[in-house]
Amino acid sequence: MRKIFLYALAFMALVTTGCWSESSTTNEDNGSTTTTPEPTLVYNIVADDYELITDTVRSGESMGKILNRFGVSALTIDKLDKASKDIFPLRDLRPDRPYTAFVATDSVVDEKKYTHLDYLVYEKSRTDYVTFGFVGDSISITLGQKPVTLNRQRKSATIESSLWGAIMDEGLPYELAANMEDIYQWTIDFFGIQKGDAFTVIYDEELVDGELVGVGRVWGMKFTHAGKDIYAIPFIQGDKLQYWEYDGGSLRKMMLKAPLKFTRISSKFTYRRLHPIHRVYKPHTGVDYAAPMGTHVHAVADGVVTFKGWGGGGGNTLKIKHAGGYMTGYLHLKGYAKGIQQGTRVKQGQLIGYVGSTGTSTGPHLDYRVWKNGTPIDPLKIPQEPSEPISEANKAKFEYVRDCIVAELNGETPKEVITQVDSIVIK
Repeated sequence: MRKIFLYALAFMALVTTGCWSESSTTNEDNGSTTTTPEPTLVYNIVADDYELITDTVRSGESMGKILNRFGVSALTIDKLDKASKDIFPLRDLRPDRPYTAFVATDSVVDEKKYTHLDYLVYEKSRTDYVTFGFVGDSISITLGQKPVTLNRQRKSATIESSLWGAIMDEGLPYELAANMEDIYQWTIDFFGIQKGDAFTVIYDEELVDGELVGVGRVWGMKFTHAGKDIYAIPFIQGDKLQYWEYDGGSLRKMMLKAPLKFTRISSKFTYRRLHPIHRVYKPHTGVDYAAPMGTHVHAVADGVVTFKGWGGGGGNTLKIKHAGGYMTGYLHLKGYAKGIQQGTRVKQGQLIGYVGSTGTSTGPHLDYRVWKNGTPIDPLKIPQEPSEPISEANKAKFEYVRDCIVAELNGETPKEVITQVDSIVIK
């Protein structure tokens, strides 16, 4: 009984102190304690018995050449090449990517070390790696991923020229700008951003080995545009995470604000524009987006392709029919996305073509047009009909989440409340 009691006391001490990083044993004869350190794991390999050699792939260097330097035979390399084809083809090795060799010392004879390469780990990216094993006579190829740490951030910025400029000025991840445009693409005209517009955003930084590798979930945002605060509150309805306005209206609308990203408007809708080539005043019932050749063009709404072909001065042209009597046109395309034909059904946001300069054009751009019941309308002034709002059944829970996130955007929400809200959002 005394021995059981002593073990119980030791167990309780471990639980209350949280000391699980080392294992301890007690010698009952003299009361001494010996501590055994936990093994060191590198790429999930116990590294204590190895010499670790790190390097980077040089230009023109093959896996065979690297392995040969560590004494791996040509026969083994050939076996590895065949075994890895469906997991990670050796030809996919890229210059300047790091690798780590785990070298074991087998014996020492006449002061000379006899070593053996047991593992070589190649980093495909900052998060993903491949482990090539040569233990004994076997060969193994396994894929792994470094643990990603999430670090919640709350950042604010005021726009002086553009969203991307503000992101760069504040030293924020570039990926954050793309995420913002994805969330607000139905609601905010990013070609109409004004000096003095501002945003506050809550998001997860993704860190690997203490270094930023990406942006995770956006937990909430407030974008002040033309003096109006537009919120983006994450909430699941219908088993799908979406972003919602403050009043529970969906940020998703019938049409995207624009069919492409990261460009500028070079010409607006007008019935009297001096044509840049013909030098006469003519109607221009569309919006020109200046963009680099090959920029992706997306369908602004669900619909059916009714025309694909040469449109005279419009060059390569697509026309898509949508619900509600709307039709959109995409002119001067360099080419069309794979699978796009007359009669093809397309989804909102689907890639349909690429910016070009075909037809009567002075440079690469997209001439984007909209018709309502056959009459041209200004694409920048389309009435936006929202998708289904938050349901009555979800209203109370949404309002709780919204109020907590808005408070966090203002720097007021306690951490325990944030955790509770997160569990609701990601349920």
